[in-house]
Amino acid sequence: MYSEIQRERADIGGLMARPEYRDWNPELIKPKKLLNPVKASRSHQELHRELLMNHRRGLGVDSKPELQRVLEHRRRNQLIKKKKEELEAKRLQCPFEQELLRRQQRLNQLEKPPEKEEEHAPEFIKVRENLRRIATLTSEERAL
Repeated sequence: MYSEIQRERADIGGLMARPEYRDWNPELIKPKKLLNPVKASRSHQELHRELLMNHRRGLGVDSKPELQRVLEHRRRNQLIKKKKEELEAKRLQCPFEQELLRRQQRLNQLEKPPEKEEEHAPEFIKVRENLRRIATLTSEERAL
């Protein structure tokens, strides 16, 4: 049964696929296959050739320029480094290390206030100190 269907289709397909009118009269104009304008264009041929070369070399169509790849690699490395630092900071959060950090901050605060007090002194006190220095320098120069 299946073979009968194939024979019928082959007969129908044979009539449609092979036009035999070409052999009837040699004076008739024989039809030519039309050219695809896209495939016939020079730019399409060059593009196709380039794609074939890239395929042979193993380059993908979506390959990125070298600069872009390097920049992405750097960004990725920076993110990884940042995540490692964050993990290390979280890891250092044990109570002993927290207490050490608090003591370190307290010591830093105790050392810094004397410097800040001098910086925040009123202007007239700063001028007065400068005048004293100048006065002592001139008196020393006279003594020499």
